[in-house]
Amino acid sequence: MRLLILGGTEFVGRAVTDEALTRGWQVTVFHRGRHAPAPGVVELLGDRTEVGGLAALDQGEWDVVVDTWTNAPSAVREAARALAGRVKRYVYVSTGSVYAYPCAPGHDEDAPLVDGSPDAGEVDYPQAKRGGELAATEVFGDRALLVRAGLILGPRENIGRLPWWLLRIARGGPVLAPGPRDLALQYIDARDLARWSLDAAERGLSGPYNLISPPGHTTMGGLLEACVRVTGSGAELRWTDPEPILAAGVEPWTDLPIWVPPGEGYDTMHLGDVSKALAAGLRCRPVEETVADTWAWLQELDGPPPRRADRPPLGLDPEVEAKLLRG
Repeated sequence: MRLLILGGTEFVGRAVTDEALTRGWQVTVFHRGRHAPAPGVVELLGDRTEVGGLAALDQGEWDVVVDTWTNAPSAVREAARALAGRVKRYVYVSTGSVYAYPCAPGHDEDAPLVDGSPDAGEVDYPQAKRGGELAATEVFGDRALLVRAGLILGPRENIGRLPWWLLRIARGGPVLAPGPRDLALQYIDARDLARWSLDAAERGLSGPYNLISPPGHTTMGGLLEACVRVTGSGAELRWTDPEPILAAGVEPWTDLPIWVPPGEGYDTMHLGDVSKALAAGLRCRPVEETVADTWAWLQELDGPPPRRADRPPLGLDPEVEAKLLRG
């Protein structure tokens, strides 16, 4: 298989690159040159946000293109149009955020969607991803696969969710653990996303798929206790009910990454229906493996973990944590 990745050097794109190389596929990476690509790929340089920025893609044919673009949908539209006659299938990595908020528990691929346009410039994230879906579908029709990922974790994460928890727990001592301890979580390891997406493209699947683990694949307790084990820090998890945490002005998802207390936000983030993807072969590795491999990657770094410049830093202020721990 001949694979073209638009991006391919960070987090999800790199996971797709690595998976394809493991399969012996011919991989071409089109990117801006800000990060080193994986060894063994063909490298094409360009900036899709600039006039003429897709020139490096003027020649070549591929079986599959994978696009992880998160910004202006018009950039997806232009790339799809440029490749229309030379690529068999277009895989667009979208998001569950394209569903209109709030989502009912058990929402599937037919749930109401936010508005979006393939011609839009810079818009909010949900509208940008929905516009990207429309752009890919407008050009490729039933040859477009829409991967609606949820929370994505794993090695090379450049958002800072699981890395923050691992580094905080590695420091040891009492750690504010947001409850309930048995709060069920739903997420996808980037490597499982990559594996399923390439399998699906090879099989000719199309249309939207919610790509995330089944609800309850792990819990907050399972995740944070795995962090304690793999770091070997001996940290003490102090499980705390949501009410005092929220009363202190702590923001779920950002101040305490991954955590969303029960309610509309939780139903939207952690109770999606994934039966369609499971029937199409989705398999999710245990949380212990995701946590251990992410910790191993963090230990290999010479400095702090990478973070996308367009995303705010995450994590709880140590003074706020200390105050909550004191009660």
